[in-house]
Amino acid sequence: MMRYMLLMCGEVEAAEPDVTPVPTQGPAPAPAHAAGDADEPCWMPWAREMAARGVILHDGTQLQHVSTATTVRTNGHEVLVADGPFAETKEVIVGYNIIECADLDDAIFAASRHPVALNGGVVEVRPVLAS
Repeated sequence: MMRYMLLMCGEVEAAEPDVTPVPTQGPAPAPAHAAGDADEPCWMPWAREMAARGVILHDGTQLQHVSTATTVRTNGHEVLVADGPFAETKEVIVGYNIIECADLDDAIFAASRHPVALNGGVVEVRPVLAS
């Protein structure tokens, strides 16, 4: 089994925070609402589907809006701090998940089924270095 980080990317205008966080650790939690409940978080069906496929969800959350970002750089001994994201871009990181699955193909499948990908966003898949 390998661990992968799924970096969720969306357009700056669409990166408004959601009030429902993604689960933070352990396997997919039991649903908070009945299946099909309109109040169910959008990630819950994905989490259940991944658990059924043997994908372990270790960590994940949404990030606050990009306007809350602070960028830190160093230039020699000088620390440069700026408000906002590190680059001028249309897409920003809006959240992440750490998953554990058999291989890259399973990680790609998990990314392709994530609500961010299904709603026009981009999910970057990256293996986590073994510690």
